[in-house]
Amino acid sequence: MSVRLRYAPSPTGDPHVGNIRTALWAWLHARRHGGDFIVRLEDTDQSRAVDGSLERILASLRWLGVDWDEGPDIGGPHAPYVQSQRLHRYHAAVEELVGGGAAYRCFCTPEELSALRKQQQAEKRPTGYEGTCRALPSAEVTSRIAGGEASVVRFRMPDDGVTAFTDALRGEISVDNSTQEDFVILKSDGFPTYHLAHVVDDHAMEITHITRGEEWIPSAPRHVRLFEALDYDVPELVHTPVILGPDGGKLSKRHGAKSVLEYAEDGYIAAALLNFLINIGWSLDGETEVVPLEKLLEVFDIHDLGVSPAAFDTTKLEWMNGVYLREMPERLLSELFAVRLERDLPGDVARPLDRAFVEELTPLVRERMKLLSELAPMVDFFFATDIATPDSGALLGKRYRKRPDVARGLLAAAADGIEGIEGWAVELIESRLRELAAELEEKPGDLFMLCRLAVTGKPVTPPLFETMEIVGPERCVERLRAAASSLDSVATEA
Repeated sequence: MSVRLRYAPSPTGDPHVGNIRTALWAWLHARRHGGDFIVRLEDTDQSRAVDGSLERILASLRWLGVDWDEGPDIGGPHAPYVQSQRLHRYHAAVEELVGGGAAYRCFCTPEELSALRKQQQAEKRPTGYEGTCRALPSAEVTSRIAGGEASVVRFRMPDDGVTAFTDALRGEISVDNSTQEDFVILKSDGFPTYHLAHVVDDHAMEITHITRGEEWIPSAPRHVRLFEALDYDVPELVHTPVILGPDGGKLSKRHGAKSVLEYAEDGYIAAALLNFLINIGWSLDGETEVVPLEKLLEVFDIHDLGVSPAAFDTTKLEWMNGVYLREMPERLLSELFAVRLERDLPGDVARPLDRAFVEELTPLVRERMKLLSELAPMVDFFFATDIATPDSGALLGKRYRKRPDVARGLLAAAADGIEGIEGWAVELIESRLRELAAELEEKPGDLFMLCRLAVTGKPVTPPLFETMEIVGPERCVERLRAAASSLDSVATEA
């Protein structure tokens, strides 16, 4: 039988990176083994549903390059792929379970259940449902339902013995049935709980591997019993390890974790984030960090996952993103830069951008970047007609704080010196400025920093002479003279 794996998120907001990581593992396993990958929306908890969540979930997958064979947007042989549209299937399963004695109606109110829990806690007994409605006569059940009394349906767990199941990563796990309570499978609003809905759907959709976080291990005995009661084969269960924050606590935004689309917004490369997430809990050989997708599709197997929790390292993610940026073919990177700059540059910069000009800038900055969000602030001066000259304090720095007249003279001399260069090119610009520093008995680095600040408005930029070459002689001269003039009053006071 061909493998069939699914990603079944709830529409409660943008998908968390831990949730997406499990989806990536399922997708890779399906693709590696020539199987199918299905997307299914689990929206039976209507109170937590967020408008637009499905669209953002699918957009997150598409951005990462994940495709699917069946789903809410494309349909498939087991449609619909939204659980709220499959209620009749769950109701049919409930009728079968109740009719066979495996489930029963429960009329206990939330207030009664809360009082029971408090009593159990006060008496230091295990908390949980104690089977109050297990043995209600069928006539009473019928009468109370007819009278409009609210009820749920609970699954009847065995009173003794054990429930055993095999986890693909951990081996056989056995749980004493005495520790399990009868659990709700159909809520009073007519919607199923996760326990029932996923069992019915995974069987109907012929899922061969159920992939989910290890926090679901305590619920697995319930699901195994449901599969058996409905006479379904139990799919292979794969409970994946959790992602921890760097401090060993639960991963959260304070650790730098975000939703997938936030990473896209912040300038991460989809391939880098995909590589990074897959490697949290899996490794090619224990050493290799950067693994191309083509290689992953050749070697990944979900049975090779580890079981120990793994830490989310934002520093490593940024490093990996920088690696992907630097290794990307220059033409592709230039196109990526152009799209990002179209979005991030100030509104007064003319659009569309000159693609050839962006391509010229690309080699100057690719080695200096870790995130695409760093690009516009790094190169905006290339596109501006005018730039704001740094204030005198920033322009003078420690070196010229007490010698503003010297700085003003250096800037004016630099403008004069480069104005006459014929065949404007990197080597000629550098040579002329070095000669000027020697003539004026100033350290080259000090003169270069003054020029950098004047031409770009920033203390950190791509290489100075390459930058000046692209900015052009007219604008370089103009900006150097403007910077010199900005020091007139300061030099006079000194």
